[in-house]
Amino acid sequence: MSTETSQRPDPDELPPFTEQLSQQLGGVKGVIEAAVPITLFVILNPVLGERVLGPLNGLQWSIVVSAASAVGIAIWRAARREPIRYALNGLFGIALGAFLAWRSDDARDFYLPGIVWGAVYGVGFIVSAIVRHPIIGWVYAVIAQGGKKEWRQNRPMVDILCRLTILWGVVFILKNALRVWLYWIDADVALGWVTLFGGTPVTVALTALTIWAVRRKMQSLDLASAVPAAGPDTAPAPRHEGPGAGE
Repeated sequence: MSTETSQRPDPDELPPFTEQLSQQLGGVKGVIEAAVPITLFVILNPVLGERVLGPLNGLQWSIVVSAASAVGIAIWRAARREPIRYALNGLFGIALGAFLAWRSDDARDFYLPGIVWGAVYGVGFIVSAIVRHPIIGWVYAVIAQGGKKEWRQNRPMVDILCRLTILWGVVFILKNALRVWLYWIDADVALGWVTLFGGTPVTVALTALTIWAVRRKMQSLDLASAVPAAGPDTAPAPRHEGPGAGE
């Protein structure tokens, strides 16, 4: 058996496609919870506008409600002893955006951390693929292979993971180019909707495509390795047709 074959994980041993997708995104519940704070801000900010309601204006109320929902989700998950990794990630981004928007009294600044991190992710993805250490490969190895590094020795797998990583990077860069333009022209409402629909839905789509493409590649490699290579040991024995062959 070749080294490449022994180092390639058996697709039949991987979790089902839907289970892998759920693990990567934190489950349906995790996806919904991650979208709640930003959804509340995107809806409340244009609805409340510049009206003053009690001690706060519309923007400040939008910030308070959004931040409070992020904190509430994290506390709720902790109280139920559920993983809070995804909630904490969202809480950090919401808190930073809330701080910037509150200080400047400009709704656009609520989205500024996401714009910056999106640009960093986009460049990071592409650079990692160029140097043949694709970020998506390492993430997939942790999710599907328990952190094993055998995929690094499998050139076809590295190739597909590099291409997928570049795809992720290009999508992030294009999405953030649009967000920068909306930020520049002071279109905070449009910026919010682009952030909302270009966030979780796009991530879910890219994750599903990544898992499907990697599993498909693994299955094709497994089928290829199952076909015996033609050689002297596998060639059929020559038929003897000498005298007496017809007897």
